[in-house]
Amino acid sequence: MTGRDQRYSVWRSVVGECRNYWLAPEKIHWFWLRTVVPAPMIDPHRGVSTLSGGTGLVRGSARSLLREFENGKLVPALAAHVGIRYRADEQCGEIGAWRRSVPALLELLCDCALGDLQVVLEYQLPYSPKRVDAVLCGVNPETGAPSYVLVELKQWEEATVVGRALVRFNGRKGQPVLHPAEQVRRYCAHLLGFVPSLARTPSCVKGLAYLHNAHRGADWQLDDFDFDDYSRLYTADQLGDLATDLTATLAVAEDAADRLLRARRAPARSLLSAAAGSVSARTDFVLLDEQQVAFEAVRGAVTEAFAKGGGRKKVILVRGGPGTGKSAIALNLYSAMARRDVKVVHATGSKAFTETLRLAVFGEEERRAEDVFKYFNNFDRATGNELDVVICDEAHRLRAQGENVPDHWRGRVRGQIHQIIEAAKVPVFLLDDHQVVRPSEVGSPADVVEVAATMGCQVVEVDLDGQFRCGGSPLFDQWVRRLLGLAGEPPVPWSELVADTDDEYVVESVDAPHALEAWLRARTRDTDTTGRIAAGFCWPWSDPVAENGKLTLVDDVRIGGWHRPWNTPRGAEVPDAPSASFWASDPRGADQIGCIYTAQGFEYDWAGVIVGDDLVIRNGEWKAQPERTHDKSLRGASGLTFDRLVRNTYKVLMTRGMQGVCVYSVDPETNDFLRKHTA
Repeated sequence: MTGRDQRYSVWRSVVGECRNYWLAPEKIHWFWLRTVVPAPMIDPHRGVSTLSGGTGLVRGSARSLLREFENGKLVPALAAHVGIRYRADEQCGEIGAWRRSVPALLELLCDCALGDLQVVLEYQLPYSPKRVDAVLCGVNPETGAPSYVLVELKQWEEATVVGRALVRFNGRKGQPVLHPAEQVRRYCAHLLGFVPSLARTPSCVKGLAYLHNAHRGADWQLDDFDFDDYSRLYTADQLGDLATDLTATLAVAEDAADRLLRARRAPARSLLSAAAGSVSARTDFVLLDEQQVAFEAVRGAVTEAFAKGGGRKKVILVRGGPGTGKSAIALNLYSAMARRDVKVVHATGSKAFTETLRLAVFGEEERRAEDVFKYFNNFDRATGNELDVVICDEAHRLRAQGENVPDHWRGRVRGQIHQIIEAAKVPVFLLDDHQVVRPSEVGSPADVVEVAATMGCQVVEVDLDGQFRCGGSPLFDQWVRRLLGLAGEPPVPWSELVADTDDEYVVESVDAPHALEAWLRARTRDTDTTGRIAAGFCWPWSDPVAENGKLTLVDDVRIGGWHRPWNTPRGAEVPDAPSASFWASDPRGADQIGCIYTAQGFEYDWAGVIVGDDLVIRNGEWKAQPERTHDKSLRGASGLTFDRLVRNTYKVLMTRGMQGVCVYSVDPETNDFLRKHTA
């Protein structure tokens, strides 16, 4: 008897006694009859899988996918789909996981008469870099309504709970991961949040984690969890339970996968519109994977701080690139802490970001907004541990010396980092190594760790993965870093990097500034999308001038015969133009050119970027030209410092767009370079 036959025999012997999460007890008898009676003969050539093609999807019937696995075609197709290099002898990483986990699921489906069920492997969640191992697509056996089951496959043999919904597996140390049932529950919530047709009938989506190498024993800990329809967990010794629940939830429908893949996806909610809900209406962002790990790390530290009433302070350091969800974590944390009556504040170093959040969340209630959203320099006179939690978003903008630093600390600490650690029982720093854009900014991980160590604190570090801005494209952030020489690999043309993937992010370049403006307007005209042009700080910035009795912005950004004004200077008010703080969020901002200080921390659908002559290509290499900048904060910076900061500046500007970016350089040689690498 084969292994598959043994599993099927075991399943048949226990099916009548199975625990059934998704089937009412009174219906088990009907289901038992349906599943034990042999299925009719099925043509083995039905449901041929689609391993590649225009969409790059790996999908098909369970039977056909299993056949492709056995003939060696499935794993290479999965590697091509997710954009990693396939090696026939690879037994580790994702390739090794596919070799061991995917057949375990496909064999199970074939064993329980679901061989013709449509399966989508490595399904990418909408507007997210996260992929679900498998989505089982069918209809409800009773109602015929669409039915989808999201499956997370784990090779774990054992796992240990280390915190609320946090686990470590197979004895590994280091950063914990989400409980697999919590992971798949959040995937379900995310899918429902971005596919309106599913959100109308949320019961059509289920979620489960299948730990096909694990067995429940005396030391098994993962059952201490609030399971629900979106978060079931099965081990190898629960094969009968899993088979019962799957066949009670799914019946074959040939168009089920097509309906899911063709379903309209709602555009991602912008940070600002969701912020109001997150803090005021308390409808939080759905945090996924490492985002939730960071959230739980803070919550655990707060619980410890309250329980111990002192002891060694924990500093939470969350690192992630643009669009990895740092601000979503910050707002979720604020909302959750506030509901628990924890003394918590949100802080940034950006006037534009802070004022925009204040307006989005509290409207005209300015006094209340100031109590919630503060600046990094508001903690210079705070007493020790007077706040429970301080959440520092955009912490890479922390300054070396805050205002009124006590004399006895001058030269010994790094200003605002020390002040915030001193002020909070649990200080939280969310930052990006490549967004430091001023010489006085010291919010690097090394800076935070150094100051925390001098203060006797324990640092808990969490690294975020993925890309939730930029269309959820993990490849785009890699492309930008390589383009600007911020990665260890050389620049690569965008088309080459995304070849044989289903990445839909738009990357283009143009030959003139008016073409850049036309590109942007073509994508925002008659659509519900937003776009902005931002530029390097390479032109003077004039105060508004009076014309016919009213103030008007000056067209300072001049390239040949094309000219446009910068956004409104800080502190000025100009009719028909938003203030500097609201350039990125007010529709009237589309008529001005933004800079690093008004774009950083924000997002819009389409990003246009003008690269000035402060950073040019010469003989294939980037060359920084400090003498060309008009940024007062960079004057006097050393050559190496200016080079690092100006590259970071353009990385920030290029990663503001949620759907696409178009770049243009005023320098012909540089623009040729950009044209080559955006092809």
